[in-house]
Amino acid sequence: MKRTIIIAEAGVNHNGNINTAKKLIEVAADAGADYVKFQTFKASLLVSKNAKKADYQRQTTDAEESQFKMLKNLELDKQAHIELINCCRAKNIKFLSTPFDLGSIDLLFELGVELFKIPSGEITNYPYLKKIANKKLPVVLSTGMANMDEIRDALNILNENGVSRKKVTILHANTEYPTPMEDVNLKAMLTIGNTFETKFGYSDHTSGIEIPIAAVALGASVIEKHFTLDKKMKGPDHKASLKPDEFKAMVKAIRNIDLAMGDGIKKPSPSERKNISIARKSIVASKNIQKGTVFTEDNITAKRPGTGISPMIWNNVIGRKAVRDFKKDELIEL
Repeated sequence: MKRTIIIAEAGVNHNGNINTAKKLIEVAADAGADYVKFQTFKASLLVSKNAKKADYQRQTTDAEESQFKMLKNLELDKQAHIELINCCRAKNIKFLSTPFDLGSIDLLFELGVELFKIPSGEITNYPYLKKIANKKLPVVLSTGMANMDEIRDALNILNENGVSRKKVTILHANTEYPTPMEDVNLKAMLTIGNTFETKFGYSDHTSGIEIPIAAVALGASVIEKHFTLDKKMKGPDHKASLKPDEFKAMVKAIRNIDLAMGDGIKKPSPSERKNISIARKSIVASKNIQKGTVFTEDNITAKRPGTGISPMIWNNVIGRKAVRDFKKDELIEL
């Protein structure tokens, strides 16, 4: 059975509070996600002090506050990472975090992450991509804002520096929070998979759950989705995140899609086999027939149940003689 990898994106929705981060882990584990993902960065290495916020960030945080100050308040230090990793182990969910600077790559590798998630904003950062690749771990690459040439360039850098295509999963994404439906362009996910012959998936920033569910039905192997404890909390990403009950509903729907996709072989399913004899038909007498009478269109017909001779050999029955008397509606025997 195909099983979609679901990444619960906690991101910075902990608001810099370790206890809130642990609650997010509990929510992700309870929902049945495979990974809960945070973000690892040093604001001083990520952004200049005068950098402006994105429009959605200004709408959900203090508009006068710099991006640097906002991010500084959302940093998680090494000890916080260790606590969160231990919490994940206790809750039986895998820890994951996206590094946003070179030092954070080293920190996460030191802490034993099993793969690296590259965010959309770093897809054109050569030193970053090279350092990730040198760690030789599997990579999940988000592609928001990127065109096909930029994806190809990033993939080539990863390949040339130690990560084969078999170890890369490329996620289609859009970095607007929330993403307008008309900008989702979900078919681009298939274009990515077909063009680069890698595993592919989708990182979703729409407001609901229907698009990631549709992505799974189209073949996504990985789904990433933001979630929060409360959409009304202060912070840049809460508004475009799912509430706990919404995230749980998404996971349940995806697991149902996983089950429903099947193996692609058309055959009677175990649950419907019992219905074959009930729903199909057999050749029966349409009137009383005496022994020796020739079977014709006038004295036989097809009716349920399907426990006798199949109407598919109708032409082999027509013209033969009855081996005994048959009453109306009785199954024909040869």
